[in-house]
Amino acid sequence: MMSRSYTNLLDLASGNFPVMGRERDRRRMSRVMTVPGSICELDDDQAVSVSSDNQSSLAGDRMIVVANLLPLKAKRRPDNKGWSFSWNEDSLLLRLKDGLPEDMEVLFVGSLSVDVDPIEQDDVSSYLLDKFRCVPTFLPPNILEKYYEGFCKRHLWPLFHYMLPFSPDHGGRFDRSMWEAYVAANKMFSQKVVEVLNPEDDFVWIHDYHLMVLPTFLRRRFNRLRIGFFLHSPFPSSEIYRTLPVREEILKALLCSDLVGFHTFDYARHFLSCCSRMLGLEYQSKRGYIGLEYYGRTVGIKIMPVGVHMGHIESMKKIADKELKFKELKQQFEGKTVLLGVDDLDIFKGINLKLLAMEHMLKQHPKWQGQAVLVQIANPMRGKGIDLEEIQAEIQEGCKRINKQFGKPGYEPIVYIDRSVSSSERMAYYSVAECVVVTAVRDGMNLTPYEYIVCRQGVSGAETDSGVAGGPNKSMLVVSEFIGCSPSLSGAIRINPWNVEATAEAMNEAVSMNEAEKQLRHEKHYRYVSTHDVAYWSRSFLQDMERTCADHFRKRCYGIGLGFGFRVVSLDPNFRKLSIDDIVNAYIKSKSRAIFLDYDGTVMPQNSIIKSPSAEVISILNKISGDPNNTTFIVSGRGRESLTKWFSPCRKLGLAAEHGYFLRWEREQEWEVCSQTSDFGWMHLAEPVMQSYTDATDGSCIERKESAIVWQYRDADSGFGFSQAKEMLDHLESVLANEPVAVKSGQHIVEVKPQARGHQRFSCRKSLYIFSGERKTGGFCALHW
Repeated sequence: MMSRSYTNLLDLASGNFPVMGRERDRRRMSRVMTVPGSICELDDDQAVSVSSDNQSSLAGDRMIVVANLLPLKAKRRPDNKGWSFSWNEDSLLLRLKDGLPEDMEVLFVGSLSVDVDPIEQDDVSSYLLDKFRCVPTFLPPNILEKYYEGFCKRHLWPLFHYMLPFSPDHGGRFDRSMWEAYVAANKMFSQKVVEVLNPEDDFVWIHDYHLMVLPTFLRRRFNRLRIGFFLHSPFPSSEIYRTLPVREEILKALLCSDLVGFHTFDYARHFLSCCSRMLGLEYQSKRGYIGLEYYGRTVGIKIMPVGVHMGHIESMKKIADKELKFKELKQQFEGKTVLLGVDDLDIFKGINLKLLAMEHMLKQHPKWQGQAVLVQIANPMRGKGIDLEEIQAEIQEGCKRINKQFGKPGYEPIVYIDRSVSSSERMAYYSVAECVVVTAVRDGMNLTPYEYIVCRQGVSGAETDSGVAGGPNKSMLVVSEFIGCSPSLSGAIRINPWNVEATAEAMNEAVSMNEAEKQLRHEKHYRYVSTHDVAYWSRSFLQDMERTCADHFRKRCYGIGLGFGFRVVSLDPNFRKLSIDDIVNAYIKSKSRAIFLDYDGTVMPQNSIIKSPSAEVISILNKISGDPNNTTFIVSGRGRESLTKWFSPCRKLGLAAEHGYFLRWEREQEWEVCSQTSDFGWMHLAEPVMQSYTDATDGSCIERKESAIVWQYRDADSGFGFSQAKEMLDHLESVLANEPVAVKSGQHIVEVKPQARGHQRFSCRKSLYIFSGERKTGGFCALHW
C-alpha cells in the first residue's frame, strides 16, 4: 500500500507527460469539419496539451452546447423521402443563445429524437450543420437503449430524485453493462464535439445528467479546453449518492470541468459534501465565489436557477388569444375558481398527492363545492419511466372518486387532461387559473410557476381579448419546498406535499386571499422572473466560465492517470518537471549532500496502520546515511521517543522530532532542544478544552507531545470534525490569548505549540539539497544545488 503523495510522486517522475508549447509543430484544426466520421488523422498525439501564449479574446470565441437531445423537431416527409427539421421553440437550449454575445457563434451537439437510417446519416449531418449549426450524434440502438432507458432513466434519474433500488422492481439494481453503455455513449458525444472543436477559441457547455462523464473524454485530449457543466436535475445528499457503485468515477469526471452549475445551494452543497467525503476535497469561498482546489486547478461551483424566455411566452400568449382559446376556457369555467396543475406524468410530480389535497379541501371547506375546479394537465412521459401504469391507475381512480363524490350536473371538481398540450393552450390555461399548485416530491427546477407568473402579467404593450393586460395583475402559487424554483419565490405558499392536510389548507388560503395581497405577491414575483430570465442565466454562466478559466493559458498543465482516474495537474509556469536523470547526475557531481525526508506519507504510507518502518526501509536509509558525503535527516511531527525506537538501527541518520523542536544528528549524540522555551504551563489550559471536544466528537483523539498538543479528527466524520475543529480553534485562541503559543489548524488536526521555534542551520557550500514530503496536491520534491 502506497501513500497518495508517493504514488503521485511516481506519476510526476514517470516522464510520460506530453510535451508543452510546440506551437509550430501542432496541427491546427479547422473551425468546422463538415465531413463526419473518424478524426484519427488529426490526432497525432492523443495526450497533446493544447497551449497558447495568450488567452483567446471573446470576439473570436464560440460556444458549443452539448446535450442529450438537439433543440430540433424532426419528422418524416410526406413522400417518405428524407426528413424535415425545425427548431423546437420550447427547448431551453435554444433560448440560452439570447444571453451570449451577439457575435458569439453557437453550435449544438446532441442526438435526435427520431431514428435515422444509417445510409441517411451523413446527409442529415451535413444538412443540420449547414442549416441549423447542429451536429447530430447517432447512437447505435443497442447502446441507446442501455444508455438512456437503462442507466439514465433506471439508475441516475431515480437516484437523483432520492429513490433507492431496494428491490429489482423499485428503481432497478445496478447493471454494469448499462454503465458501460453510458460511458460508450458519452465517448461518442465527445467524438462529435471534437469534430467541430477549436480548442483555443471555444467554450464547451455540457448539460444534465445524461453526459456527466463527457468532461473526462474532452479533458484527456485538450488540457486547457474551457468546459462548463450544468446539472438540471437535483443532486442528492451524500447519503443517497454514496450508494451509487460508480460514485467516484462520476465525481472525478465532473471535476474535469472548469465550472459545475446547480439550480440551488442545496444541490451544490450536496455535491461539495460528496467531494469532501469521498475525495477529501474541501471548498473555499473567495469574494462570493465557491471553488474546489483539485490538483492545482480551481473548479468553480455556480449556483444560478434557470429562467424562462419572456418573449417566447408572450408570443405563445398572443397565439392563444388569436385562436380564441382563452375565450373558450373562460366560458367553460365561468363562475368557477380554477386551480391548475401542469406536470409530467411520473412518480416524483406528486399528482396523486395533489388530488388528495383537493379532496380534503372540498371536505373541510364545503363552500368550494360546486365552485373550485382543479385542472390537472399530465404531460406524457418522455421515456418509459418507473411504475408508470400504477401511477396512471391511481390518478384516474382518484379523479373518478372525487368527481363522483362532489360532482353534479354541470360541475366536475377535477378536470384531468392526459394528453400533450400545445404551448399556446398551456398559456391559455395559465391565464384563467386563479392559482397554480405544484406538489412535486422532488424536482430539479420546474418552470411552471415562472410561466404562470408571466402569463398572468399579460402581453406587454398590448390589450388582449383575455383582458388580463388591462386589469390588475395577480397570481397565487402553492409550491412544494422540494423543487428548485421554490427558494426564489418568496411570495408563494410553500408546502410539504406529503402533508396532505397542510397542502389543502394552503390551497384554500391561496384562493381565499384578498385581491390586494395577491397583487402584491404577483408584482414581487414578476420583478424577479422578468429580470432573471434564461438570458440572464446563460450570460451569468458564461461570465463565470471566463473568470474560472482566466489562468488556463498561463499555467503548465499535465494530464496524468488512467480511465476515470485521469486528472489535469495545473502548475506554476516556472515549474520544472522533476527528472530522475537530473537527480542522479546532481547526486554524482555533488561532494556534499543534505537529504531531508518527511516520515508520514513519504517514508511510510500515510494511512498505514503499522507506523514503524520496515526492514527494507531501514536498509535503504542505512545505505543513504552511511555515505560520508551525505547528511540525511528524517523530519517528523512525531515525538523523539518513537523516532529513537524506530530508527535505532540507523547509526548515521539524523532525526528532527516534533517538527524540529528536538534535533539529533547521529544515534550516538544527545538530543538538542532548538528553542529557548521552557514554560509549558499553557498545556494545562489547552488540554481540558481539547478533551471536551474529544468527548463530543466520535473518532477524534488528543496527541500529547513534549512541546505541543494536537487534536486529531482523521477518523471522525469529515463534516462534523471540520466544524468542531473550526469551533475549537476559536475557543483555544480565546483561552490562550495571553500565552506565548500559536494555535493552528492543519489537515484533520488542530495544534497548539510555542510561538518561538529555533532553526538549525546547515553550512554546506556547493551542496546538494533534496527535500521530500507531502502537500495537499500530492507528492513533491524540491531539488537545488
